[in-house]
Amino acid sequence: MGFNKKENSLRFPKEESYPRPPIEYRVSFVDHLIRGLSPPIHEFLRGLLFVYGLQLHQLTPNSILHVSIFITLCECFLGVQPNWALWKRIFCLRRNGSHNVAYNIGGVVICVRSDVEYFDVKFPDSVQGWRKRWLYVHEESSNPVEDNIAPFDGEAKILRRRSWDAEATEAEKLVTKALMTRIHELQNTRGKELSGIEITAYFLRIRVQPLQARKNPLWKYVGEKDVDRLSKDLPLKDFEKLIRRISSLSKKDPIPSSCRITPYSGANPLPEPLIKEFIRFGAQFVGYREYASKAEEKLAEANKRADALAQKLEQSEKARKEAEADAKKAKADAEKAKADAAGVEDLRKRLHDAETALSDKIAEQAAREEKILSRLEAQSRRFVRRTHQEYEVDGPVGDDDPQV
Repeated sequence: MGFNKKENSLRFPKEESYPRPPIEYRVSFVDHLIRGLSPPIHEFLRGLLFVYGLQLHQLTPNSILHVSIFITLCECFLGVQPNWALWKRIFCLRRNGSHNVAYNIGGVVICVRSDVEYFDVKFPDSVQGWRKRWLYVHEESSNPVEDNIAPFDGEAKILRRRSWDAEATEAEKLVTKALMTRIHELQNTRGKELSGIEITAYFLRIRVQPLQARKNPLWKYVGEKDVDRLSKDLPLKDFEKLIRRISSLSKKDPIPSSCRITPYSGANPLPEPLIKEFIRFGAQFVGYREYASKAEEKLAEANKRADALAQKLEQSEKARKEAEADAKKAKADAEKAKADAAGVEDLRKRLHDAETALSDKIAEQAAREEKILSRLEAQSRRFVRRTHQEYEVDGPVGDDDPQV
């Protein structure tokens, strides 16, 4: 399946019920691998994940097969590299689940647009138990940032983006018109109809994983000694079993042994006019690289604005704290001043009360003294009057002492 054959390049889960990859290992689901995925992943798939804001484990197995078939279609039957413009004309994304159940692993489905006539791939209605079948892959890449699978994050929320429903622009429709016409011909040319099962069977038969980063496009495939070939031919029994496993074909349905249209390869090279058309198309095509570049620019601008807002928020928070500290100090000063004012007022009141009490005492004392003086004067008058009365009774007037 395209794994490194070195010791410990693969690890299998032990008793864990949820993927917990060891350090430097990545999670790979078995039902993704048998549908054309192997690390390091193809540039086009990495572009899709980036534009859609997804991780690999968030795509269902049938969605992975959609991408494998599309890349094989482009490289083997259209003679072009897979591209974003053509992809947008055919596919869109939808959430997988219901109102009661929201999946994270396998939470997104790649769908063919309702107004597009595309190959009948004959997907199974569901892939039972695929979320419980995984292994851990240790990747060794010369460019790990570009090629390696993003680290597994089972708790990452799936956020719907506008790119999920992005449609081709008028310019993209114009440059992909010939390709859409060719796809229609591949499906409807009598006696040479190409089916989704035939495309799937082709890449499984040649043992090249479409979703792996490869040295050559599939139109340069040279057979058993091809540098991108992963293993020897599968025994016919295993090959047919695998086809039925990833499709809705029953044991009674025949498995195509070849394609009705000969795919481009080293033995059937691209014709000269098609090569020129491919070069022209490549010059006019605005693919997901430009889309991703613009998205990165917008993201950088958003991050810049976020940093500026964070800085302003930090400054505002600092100013708020300083204002709170000043307000707290002012409040404390006001409370102290209020307390001091209350103390002065209390002292003033006490002084007033003391002055009032003293005045009352003085007045009371003056009243007492006045009463005492009045009594003394009254007593004095009585004494004088009594004295005069006694003198008039006891002492006879004119009785002088006789001489002896």
